[in-house]
Amino acid sequence: MRFRTAFRSGIAPWAAPFLLLLTAAFYTIGRQNHPGEYHHYAPTIVAEALNSLYPFAYASAAALACWESGRLRSSGVWKLAPVRSRHRVAVNALAPVVVLAWLVLLLPCALALALEATAPTPGSLLLPLGGAVLCAAHAAVGFAVGLVAPRVVAAPVLAVADWVGVSFTIAVDPAWARYVSGVYGSVGFGELPTLAFVGVPVLLAGSVAVAVLVLWLPRGALSLRVLAAAAVAVCGVLGAYRAVADWGYLPPESGGHAPMTCVGTAPRLCAPTDVSTALPQARRDTVNVLGTLRELGVTTAGPALITDSYTGAGGRASAAEWHMNLTGYVPKGDTGYQVAIRALDFRCAEPGVRLQHVVHLWGAERTGQRASYDRRRRAEGDTAQEGPVAATVDRLLAKPDATQTAWIRHALATCEAGAV
Repeated sequence: MRFRTAFRSGIAPWAAPFLLLLTAAFYTIGRQNHPGEYHHYAPTIVAEALNSLYPFAYASAAALACWESGRLRSSGVWKLAPVRSRHRVAVNALAPVVVLAWLVLLLPCALALALEATAPTPGSLLLPLGGAVLCAAHAAVGFAVGLVAPRVVAAPVLAVADWVGVSFTIAVDPAWARYVSGVYGSVGFGELPTLAFVGVPVLLAGSVAVAVLVLWLPRGALSLRVLAAAAVAVCGVLGAYRAVADWGYLPPESGGHAPMTCVGTAPRLCAPTDVSTALPQARRDTVNVLGTLRELGVTTAGPALITDSYTGAGGRASAAEWHMNLTGYVPKGDTGYQVAIRALDFRCAEPGVRLQHVVHLWGAERTGQRASYDRRRRAEGDTAQEGPVAATVDRLLAKPDATQTAWIRHALATCEAGAV
C-alpha cells in the first residue's frame, strides 16, 4: 500500500478538522495570561501553551493508530502476498496519524507565539520535539493494540486510558511519576529544560514502542522475540525510573538563557532585554538610593553588579554582586525601593513585622521612594499597622539626621526598636 493511498483511505484526514478545531478551542478558552506576561521569552510561551495538551496529543496518536491497525487487520492486508515489508505498510499507515498528533502539539505553540508577537528560538523547540517523539511512541503502542483487539472497542478505550494515565500523573505522589509520563509542565523565564528532563519520558515510552516492534518482527523464534522485547521494555522503564527517582517537585532546569542588557558601572545593572528601555532610569534610582543611604551612614553597601535573579543569570550572590528580581521591578519603577530594602539589612533572621515596616518606610521617605513603598503595601494587603508605622516614622523624621541614623543602625543591628 502506497503512502498516498494509505493517507486517502485512512482516518487521519477525517479526524484532522475535529482534532485541530478542538485543540484551538481548548487552547483559546484555557488561555489566561496577558500579552507580554512572559516577557516574550519563547521557551516559556511554548511550555505554557503545551502544558495541558500533551495527554490529548498522545491519546489521539494512540487511538487513531489503533483504528488504523484494526482497519488493516479487518481488510486482510496481512494475509496478502508480501510486496512490501509489513513495517513499510505499518509506517505508511501510521505516518498520517503521527503527523496529525504533531499538529495538535504545534498548533497551540504557533497560536501562543503569534499572540505574544514572539519568534521561536532553538530552546523553545526542545519540549515540542520531545512531545513529537512521544507521539510516535504512543502511536506504535496503539498500533500494536489494534492488531489484537477490535478497533471499535479498543480505540476509544485506549484514548481514554492513555489520556487519564498521562494527565493524572501531575497530581499523584511520588513526584517521579510526572517526569516519566511526558507531561513536561512549565519552564521558568530565562530557563531551559535539560536534555535529561526531556529524554526521560522518551526513554520509557520509546523502550515500550521498540519492544512492540521487536515482537512484531516476522523473523526469529517467538520465544527469543518475547525475551528481547521484555529486556528492552524492562531496561527502558527501570532506566527512566532510576534517572528521576531522586528528583523533587521542581525538575532540573538550566538558567541564565534570557537575553540580557547591562548599563553603567559600579553598580552595573543587568536585566532582561525585554525591560531594558526602563533600565537607565532604574540605574539612576539605584545610584541615588545607595548614595543617600551611605551619606546617612546607615549602610556601607556598594555592589559592583546588580543582576536579575528571575532569569537564573549571574554567579554566586555576594556583597559585590546582588541578585534581585529586576524583571518585575524595573518596568514599575520600583528598583530604587528594592535596592533600599536590600541595603537596609537586618542582622537577625526574623525581625518584627512592624519594625521592618518602620525601617523600610523611613528608607523610602529618605530616598524618594515613598510611592513604591505604598504600592508594595497595597499589593501585599498589609495595611493593618499603617497608622502606627507612619506615626513612628513621622516622629523619627522630625529628629536630626544623626539621631535618625543612630536609631536605624540600632534597629538593624539588634532588631529592636528604640524610643522615638
